Amino acid sequence: MVTEKILDRAIAGERLERVEILRLFEHGNLLELGQGADTVRRRKTDCSEATYIIDRNINYTNVCIYRCRFCAFYRPEGDSDAYLLSFEEIAAKVAETVAAGGTGILLQGGVHPKIKLTDYEKLLRRLKSAFPQIHLHAFSAPEIWYVAKAEKREVREVIRRLMEAGLDSIPGGGAEILEDETRKRILSRAKAPTAVWLDVHRQAHELGMRTTATMMFGVGESIDARVEHLLGIRDLQDATGGFTAFIPWTFQDRSTDLEGEVQTSGGVDYLRTLAISRLALDNIDHIQGSWVTQGLKMGQAGLFFGADDLGSIMLEENVVAAAGAQHCMTKDDMERLISEAGFKPRQRRTLYEVL
Repeated sequence: MVTEKILDRAIAGERLERVEILRLFEHGNLLELGQGADTVRRRKTDCSEATYIIDRNINYTNVCIYRCRFCAFYRPEGDSDAYLLSFEEIAAKVAETVAAGGTGILLQGGVHPKIKLTDYEKLLRRLKSAFPQIHLHAFSAPEIWYVAKAEKREVREVIRRLMEAGLDSIPGGGAEILEDETRKRILSRAKAPTAVWLDVHRQAHELGMRTTATMMFGVGESIDARVEHLLGIRDLQDATGGFTAFIPWTFQDRSTDLEGEVQTSGGVDYLRTLAISRLALDNIDHIQGSWVTQGLKMGQAGLFFGADDLGSIMLEENVVAAAGAQHCMTKDDMERLISEAGFKPRQRRTLYEVL
């Protein structure tokens, strides 16, 4: 089975099998993968446009009970650098976002052992009351699962109550690689095994809530593990249709426990994985490019390797920055990057409604 025939099948809209996706990773020519992914992207989305969003990633706490080896952001409770933002501090950040033309907030943090479900509900209600126009994209699967475990509640009840308090959608944080041997090695399996991460999103979808899916790769995982991740996302999307977008991004190792232990992904591996994500995930319309970890120029190149969106200008980002990625973007920068690539820049909201 040659890669050209596999690409022809994907371009024609046929579903790729596990062995075909693996073959593309192992033997696919980078430029041919990009051309195939670009063809599929132009068929599934507006071929004249590329979208972006103005929002802010507010990490409300860096306290976390888990010790994931890839994370440079977390601090144990009681650490001199540990923090938990007050409502007033969070509200000030939201107000700045609104003033900058932002339409959404990505609100997530470490898994803090002392935050209760009622605390999350109170925060959401106060934010919705103060900023009814802001979309609250908040609380990753591990945060939700921990609250459910700690309070002996069903995950569905936790999600339902958060929705009633004002939660609009759930981000894809905590996915890393959805393959448990990898998760065990990087110490994220305890935080949320693969089945749990998928189940939290499944239950959110069944309640009518949209979510995003992510993949952080380059932590020394096998190509088989990446394929397993893509197939897990695709299978759940088949069942629920609840994912709005898929966002693959590369691990940054500075100041993490994995620094120097694994060979992190460079630009070629990033573009290859981005393109194959577009080809494999035939049931997800939007694939987001990652300028935050790869830099502005590589983010721009991603628009020709399957990405139809460049995500947020990131008024604030702390987790990836703690591991060494310090790229910055303004709205003018974003629109210039998209325009130079030959697309019309269009600002969107969190669920891909174009403004």
